[in-house]
Amino acid sequence: MKIENLIWLHHIIDKLTFKHHVDISEVEEVFDNRPKFRFVQKGDRKGENVYIALGRSEAGRYLAVIFIHKKNNDALIVSARDMAKKERKQYERK
Repeated sequence: MKIENLIWLHHIIDKLTFKHHVDISEVEEVFDNRPKFRFVQKGDRKGENVYIALGRSEAGRYLAVIFIHKKNNDALIVSARDMAKKERKQYERK
């Protein structure tokens, strides 16, 4: 999957910071470090589905980033959090 740009909404940035303690730079690093993508569900708009990117930040933090893959190959970030144990096992099976 090819991602051209990340799209950020202010309320999502606030949620990541206060609820999940994830910085936007960590999310950007996940996408820069060849994450493992997985389909989650069909989106509300045709051709814009929800995916999860499993990857690591430069500091080694394992993160799960939920995003909507837009038709122009941009990613609208919905959430990001530390990986669950099951997700980490999937990621490490690369």
